[in-house]
Amino acid sequence: MELQSIAGFSHTVQTAAVATIIFAACICFSQINWYKQFSKLPAFTGNQGSFDTRRKAYHKSARQMYTDGYAQFKDRVYRMSTTENMDCVVVPPRFLPELRKLPDSVLSFPKCVEESMESKYTFIDPNEPIGTHTVKADLTPALVRLNPTICAEVEEAVKEEIPASDDWTEVPIYMAIARIVAKVSGRVFVGPELYKHEDYLDAGLNYTMELISAQRAIKQMKPIWRPFLAPRLPEVRRLKERERQATSFLEPVVKARREAEKNPDYQKPDDMLQWNMDRGAHLDAAQHAKLQLGFIFAAIHTTSITATNILYNLAVTPEYIPPLRDEIRTVMAQHNGVITSRALQQMEKLDSYMKESMRFHPISFTSMRRKVLRPFTLSNNQYIPAGVTIEVPAHAVYQDATHYPDSTTFDGFRFWKLRQAGEGAARNQFVTSNEQNLNWGYGRHACPGRFFAANEIKMILARVVLEFDVGNVGGGRERYENLEMGRSTSPDPRKKLLFRKAAV
Repeated sequence: MELQSIAGFSHTVQTAAVATIIFAACICFSQINWYKQFSKLPAFTGNQGSFDTRRKAYHKSARQMYTDGYAQFKDRVYRMSTTENMDCVVVPPRFLPELRKLPDSVLSFPKCVEESMESKYTFIDPNEPIGTHTVKADLTPALVRLNPTICAEVEEAVKEEIPASDDWTEVPIYMAIARIVAKVSGRVFVGPELYKHEDYLDAGLNYTMELISAQRAIKQMKPIWRPFLAPRLPEVRRLKERERQATSFLEPVVKARREAEKNPDYQKPDDMLQWNMDRGAHLDAAQHAKLQLGFIFAAIHTTSITATNILYNLAVTPEYIPPLRDEIRTVMAQHNGVITSRALQQMEKLDSYMKESMRFHPISFTSMRRKVLRPFTLSNNQYIPAGVTIEVPAHAVYQDATHYPDSTTFDGFRFWKLRQAGEGAARNQFVTSNEQNLNWGYGRHACPGRFFAANEIKMILARVVLEFDVGNVGGGRERYENLEMGRSTSPDPRKKLLFRKAAV
């Protein structure tokens, strides 16, 4: 009996061992097969060496690498070493119409955000439906009626942040613009009760940088240790504290509005907090706080970066200021001094200058980053395996002379001239998103808030151009260099510009 038990136990162990070996073999075979398919994609050869060497080179010279890769492969997909553990797959714009047709179950934007932002630890929820729907269904249609209010807020914020002096005055313009954007956006995001509250402004100015700091700290950890150590990071704890603070200043407003709604004569505020409340009656103050922090992350610093980039260009191309100022004065005179939606549409030269500035100085050198959840084959028979991240070299496309003749020359009225020549007004607008205009993203997940952002930026610039002369400190005509970190780029926030009241 004892021998039978031993024999049975031995058989069980042998069976388990064989099953384990077969399972391991299947996993190994699957990995080998995956790598075989992945390695068929040609590799960018301009970044060689060890992983650490390639990572550092990418961090320093990504813009040039994407430009070189675009020239080398042009119409083919290739892979490139970045700061991630796995090569990214770079897709030329010719395939964008094909990619656009693929469902989210194949190409996932939320999954890409989850991985890149370490959302498990930074509390970003890219699958949250209410915020995005509110932007698309409520904010964008409301811009026509909200623009006069936004215009008034821009005028007041510019007066508060940029001194109106007859003498040239140095202004740390990035922070001035960030405060202007935080105030103006806050008026639309949280309404009149909170948008000038110092706690809200502090969140508007600092939350994005706190989030990026936490993400970078987490990325420096080996993945195996993140579940244990990431929640203890001081940067992650700061995010939790920021959520607590946001809940604290939002809760009284949410409660007061809920109470006021019991009065049948109550006029609901016309802002995103209220629209979120209407769409999410089940949400508590903490959930509204997370939504508002999400709006801050998506909007305030990206808008500030774009506006600052444009002003850095304007400071070294002062010849554009007189014709822009004339256009703004003419249009505003036609609309009783108010920048309405129609007035914004009529500022075509300003729109062109903004678009050309963004062509040269985007906030990222790539666009349309997606996680591949299921494999697919492109029309040129290149196979894209599951598990990789794809992106499009947006900046390289903007520098392609095929799409933009004399592409290395800054022409602030490039797109205005095209519109005057009848080459498509919609295609040549600042907010346009298509195969050659990728700074706003592409397809279903193109930036839903770009119409609000464009209006806000144009109003701020119109007010600045109307009221100020702008120049570099010391009178230099060389544009301040942007800071570049991998695929990301931004204006140097330490730089100052000179402002002086414009002659009437």
